[in-house]
Amino acid sequence: MSDPVALVRVSELSDVAEYAYAATVDPPARLVFAAGACPLDADGRTVAPGDPAAQARQVMANLEVALAAAGARLADVVKTTVYVASTRQADLVAAWEVVRDAFGDHEPPSTLLGVTVLGYDDQLVEVEAVAAVREPGR
Repeated sequence: MSDPVALVRVSELSDVAEYAYAATVDPPARLVFAAGACPLDADGRTVAPGDPAAQARQVMANLEVALAAAGARLADVVKTTVYVASTRQADLVAAWEVVRDAFGDHEPPSTLLGVTVLGYDDQLVEVEAVAAVREPGR
């Protein structure tokens, strides 16, 4: 069974970006659209107020759980959007480094945004993802 996800590197664009510039999904594959993962613990409390890196760790743990429930893994992700509620570039970088490291060698295309506010009290980080998985036997 081959992987339906192919990350596209673009030699004509800067290699500074720590992600592929595009991804393709070969049929037949099932797409998984994950809601924005938030830095909430099992009781619904926002973890690590004021710490974007710690919140990003909780976000990525929660994203892995959500993907697994849908039969996907981080290695199946074809696109992410990372939201950081901050005007400080250092906060965006701190969150991004955690997200990037969680993916290891798999570097799906990603968009990193600084935003004004997110949905929960003290929330600084949210990550949404799209994954593609090949159904067994296909």
